[in-house]
Amino acid sequence: MDLAILFSTAFIVGLSGALMPGPVTAVTAEHTLKKGVIAAPLVTLGHGLIEIMVVVLLIFGLGRFMAAPEVAGVIGIIGGAVLIWMGWGMIKSARGGSLSLRQVGSGGGNTVGPVSAGVLTTLANPYWFLWWATVGAGYVALSQQHGSLGVLLFFGGHILADLAWLLVIAVFLVTGKKFISDRIYSGVVTVLGAFLMVMAVYFFWMGVTWIGRLG
Repeated sequence: MDLAILFSTAFIVGLSGALMPGPVTAVTAEHTLKKGVIAAPLVTLGHGLIEIMVVVLLIFGLGRFMAAPEVAGVIGIIGGAVLIWMGWGMIKSARGGSLSLRQVGSGGGNTVGPVSAGVLTTLANPYWFLWWATVGAGYVALSQQHGSLGVLLFFGGHILADLAWLLVIAVFLVTGKKFISDRIYSGVVTVLGAFLMVMAVYFFWMGVTWIGRLG
């Protein structure tokens, strides 16, 4: 595979995954409303740090371990618990009236910052692990044929897709912020928190299901 094709296809495939609504997108939106566009690259940083670790693990042949049903099941259960905690924190802050567009960056919402939120929401998603154990593992194997440069280009294309999408979300929210009242703002954060909790229940249920099949 040509290096340019490797980079571009990694970007396109990464973008197709990033466009799917999920916990990372939700926390990016929540932090953007408080901190501005800078939240997008910060969440991407947290997300990317975990993905760098996964690429290294795949290079050393741990893809099969990541794809094991029992591993995915445990991740789903623990991830569900983490997302419930994060989602409830968002809802509680919104209901408490501590969120204000005139107090951007002053706190509220989750008790974790955007980088930590990127880390936690990434680790909480069992489907993210399965993607890397299958599609991601295949791309890493292809990129290794071009040595370190190939791996760097693959990862660069992949993480650039995440950053591009999250920046689109952040810019959209920031440019429209002047049209959002405090009441609407709190409502948006409540919906985002509820979305995380719905994802949490789904991840938890899938985790239990995967582990149950082993019996």
